Amino acid sequence: MQQRMKELNCVDVTPPDSPVTDDHTKTKRFLAKPDNNTKPLLDFMAFDGSNEFSSPNGSQDRRTYKNKYNDSVDSVSSAVQDSDQDLTIKSKGSVVRWHSFQKTKNRPNALAGQTVGSLTVGQLLVLRKFALLKLTAIMEWYCPTHRTGWNWELPKFMRKTKMPDPKDKTVFGVPLIANVQKYGSALPPFVQSAFRWPEDNALDHVGLFRKPGVKSQIQRLKQLAEADPEDVKFENHQAYDVADIMKQYFRVLPEALLTNELSESFVAIFQHVPVYLQKEAVHYTVLLLPDEHREALFALLDFLFRVSSRSNVNQMSASNLAVCLAPPATSHNRSSSLSPRRNHHQSSTASAATIGLPDSKQLGQNKAAHDCLLFLIKHYRQLFAMSDEIMSQCHFSYMDESIPISLVELGAEMGHDWRGYLNVCTSMLLKEAKDKNRGWMAVGSFENVDISYKKVGDGHPLRLWRVCTEVEAPPAEVLARILWERHVWDADLVSARVVAKMDARADLYQYAVAAMAPHPDKDYCVVRSWRTDLNRGGCAVVETSVEHPDAKQPAAGSVRGIVLASRYLIEPCGSGRPRVLHLSRVDTK
Repeated sequence: MQQRMKELNCVDVTPPDSPVTDDHTKTKRFLAKPDNNTKPLLDFMAFDGSNEFSSPNGSQDRRTYKNKYNDSVDSVSSAVQDSDQDLTIKSKGSVVRWHSFQKTKNRPNALAGQTVGSLTVGQLLVLRKFALLKLTAIMEWYCPTHRTGWNWELPKFMRKTKMPDPKDKTVFGVPLIANVQKYGSALPPFVQSAFRWPEDNALDHVGLFRKPGVKSQIQRLKQLAEADPEDVKFENHQAYDVADIMKQYFRVLPEALLTNELSESFVAIFQHVPVYLQKEAVHYTVLLLPDEHREALFALLDFLFRVSSRSNVNQMSASNLAVCLAPPATSHNRSSSLSPRRNHHQSSTASAATIGLPDSKQLGQNKAAHDCLLFLIKHYRQLFAMSDEIMSQCHFSYMDESIPISLVELGAEMGHDWRGYLNVCTSMLLKEAKDKNRGWMAVGSFENVDISYKKVGDGHPLRLWRVCTEVEAPPAEVLARILWERHVWDADLVSARVVAKMDARADLYQYAVAAMAPHPDKDYCVVRSWRTDLNRGGCAVVETSVEHPDAKQPAAGSVRGIVLASRYLIEPCGSGRPRVLHLSRVDTK
């Protein structure tokens, strides 16, 4: 049977064995893994703004789970097919244009132990589909039989992108995905600074997150953050003020950190799933979180773990922190996430008839939410790493693995060398510019930059993104800024160097950019070519990721990102200001 599964490229979706289940009652179900995959992107130029998770199918009672196993597997199978029906492999020409991957025998030796942040978009998508199937089996196997009506569906990863409109808000009440589009990270600079400052100055404060801050100072901090989120100083504020403002930030998110939909799943796991299966179920649920929520959750858990590591001094164990942070992190009882002392004071002055006492159901949910966050804090590193057991059950295509080829192999499938490949890329860039808006979906405009995307039917899930704007500088100066002065326009740049000069207008370039702490930095190695002899003094740059023996391996704690395609076209226009067109397809991981 196992050999047959491998031949059919299937994954095992058998519900976990129950301790009281007889052998003759055990059944197995298999679902074939589709060939094509889709996944939201992770950065301003590579991010799918529609990264919302939509497991439930819109049923009226979203607190219940479907109990008919066969119907569930059929619906999941249908959802898998529906999510990928618009990705059709096109001609070889489209493959040449927007990625350079080839089938290769040089496959990764081991994927186990890698963190989620080091996986390619294709690998992560396969894992998310696998996690959805396994979690569905666990929940339907162990949740009470009277809880009927919950329907799991495969998330629609590739939706029409909508730019969030937080109106006059800058930090508080702004969706996490809006932060990604504006800052390139899931959390705004203010919140990242709020993590760093207590870690450097206040981990020994007794009752951090439990003791309330000064209300007027908290309001002052909020005003400063809304006015200038990138330049807020915490030196004149108490640690308790900073801790309270952090709780307030997560409490007023439009979508809970664990998402409104998946919060119920997290809570249900600690209410109904046996203890020996809880870690596995939580791991699957973490994989199903939207990318920006998963990144923000990892940052929060890393910070809380560091606070709890000083519990002998600050008296804030992981359990105590879970009491304070569980309400704002989940959709359950978020309004009660004030500091316990302040919340108790407000409760004592309010009418008992108005507030009332929690019933047994609410108490059970409160305890499960606490147990969930406590578990996440204690085991967050294992939950964000991939085990050999999981990776061995997933089958990745060469597109999923997205392994850059060596410089000497680049263009071989076309009958060219690397120069010929880059020349073809330049020609296709010029053709794409002439086609203008054909096939492009407009997303909106941000600070006079027009943003759009298009789907590329070559089997890779990433979309191709396009930005266009005008600048006040001659084309040659813009070209020099792109090629040699990245530190001027890329605030996240950590390092950059020319690995090798290929010829007068081509080189091998390596650079690293910082990610939101504690996530790893991203390292890129690209071959790039440029031209300055286009019509009317225009310039062009094309680049793609390659492997080269002279390129340094990513520094410890960094991961290698992948530039499938990056193209710049700088054209003079009638206003005397050149028009800069940038096409980007980057796996930022």
